[in-house]
Amino acid sequence: MSALAEHAALADPALAPYAVDGCGPGEWEPRLDDPTRAFVFEAVYEAFQLHYGEPRVFRGMDDELRLLAGDAIYALALERLAERGDLHAIAELADLISLSAAAQADGRVELVDELWQASARALSEPGARAERAGAVAAGRPGAPAAARDVRP
Repeated sequence: MSALAEHAALADPALAPYAVDGCGPGEWEPRLDDPTRAFVFEAVYEAFQLHYGEPRVFRGMDDELRLLAGDAIYALALERLAERGDLHAIAELADLISLSAAAQADGRVELVDELWQASARALSEPGARAERAGAVAAGRPGAPAAARDVRP
C-alpha cells in the first residue's frame, strides 16, 4: 500500500467522504527509504497542499475544513515520528512547515519546491541537514535560496 493510500485509510472518519479512491505512490515516497519517514513526509505534504495548493488524497472540502484537516494531518504525522523518537525528522519537518508557510505568505511560491527538495534530501541523505544548516548560517551559496531568504 502506498503512503498516500495508507494516509487515506487512516484518516479521521470525518474526512473519509473526501478521500480520493485509488491513490498511487506519492511523489516523495520513492526518495525516502525509511517507510515511516516516507509516510510522514507525504502526510505533511498533503497537509501543506490542503492549506495552500491542490491536495492529492482529499478533495471537495470547503476552505475552513481544508485548513482544519491540514492542521490535524500535520499533528498526526509529527506524532508518528515522536512515537519513535525521530527528533531529527521532527526538527526538519517543523522547519519545512514554517519556512514553506512563510514563503507562501511572502508571495514567494517559487521557493516552496526548493524547500521541499532540500528537506527530502535532508531526511534521506546522512549529513544533508547539518550541511544545509551550516551553509545557511554562513550565508554560503550552497544553501537553498529559500532557506537563506525566507525567515518565519
